[in-house]
Amino acid sequence: MDSKMQQHGLLGSESDSQRTLYPYVTGTSVVALKYKDGILMAADMGGSYGSTLRYKTVERMKPIGKHSLLGASGEISDFQEILRYLDELILYDNMWDDGNSLGPKEVHNYLTRVMYNRRNKFNPLWNSLVLGGVKNGQKYLGMVSMIGVNFEDNHVATGFGNHLARPILRDEWHENLSFEDGVKLLEKCMRVLLYRDRSAVNKLQIAKITEEGVTISPPYSLKTFWGFSSFHNPTVGAEGSW
Repeated sequence: MDSKMQQHGLLGSESDSQRTLYPYVTGTSVVALKYKDGILMAADMGGSYGSTLRYKTVERMKPIGKHSLLGASGEISDFQEILRYLDELILYDNMWDDGNSLGPKEVHNYLTRVMYNRRNKFNPLWNSLVLGGVKNGQKYLGMVSMIGVNFEDNHVATGFGNHLARPILRDEWHENLSFEDGVKLLEKCMRVLLYRDRSAVNKLQIAKITEEGVTISPPYSLKTFWGFSSFHNPTVGAEGSW
């Protein structure tokens, strides 16, 4: 009986579509901000297999078209799928050959629709995305979550960066930030994340996008200091039964 129902598609089989129930290889925080001439973005190169820092050469920031820069935290394979979607989008846009090209606002809007569409199918792309860019002198910076929640701001962060980097950015960011000061501010945020986020790795890249295009730095490490007393005995002064 069951075999007959299965043949007619009344019962599920192993060939049925599958859903991502939890991510496998993930990247942690992305931090980005507007500065005087464009957008700066920072991300480390760690890829965690569960709680194991398995990969340390994962690039999580990519240029998109002529005017945009994309950074992603979350599932690396889903990020690769999103990059394939965007390659098709940019190729289709170029095929019109009308002298126009998609700007960061259009790409960000496209990503919000993709993420929300997949969420509605109960098969989300397990990423939080940061999209920044410059077109016609206008700077744009926004983010979108795995369920399609999105917003624009002068500085954004994903993952642990939402809790640890955003307070620093709120205190120290200003509109006329120079490139050098912007890099120092991002490095400060990434250093705090390195201290406090178990998934962070001390190997990062900083990318900038201006009217001239995208530049992504070679990987480098930050100088750190682990001699703080709270690191040696973190439970001193802690209250409670733990």
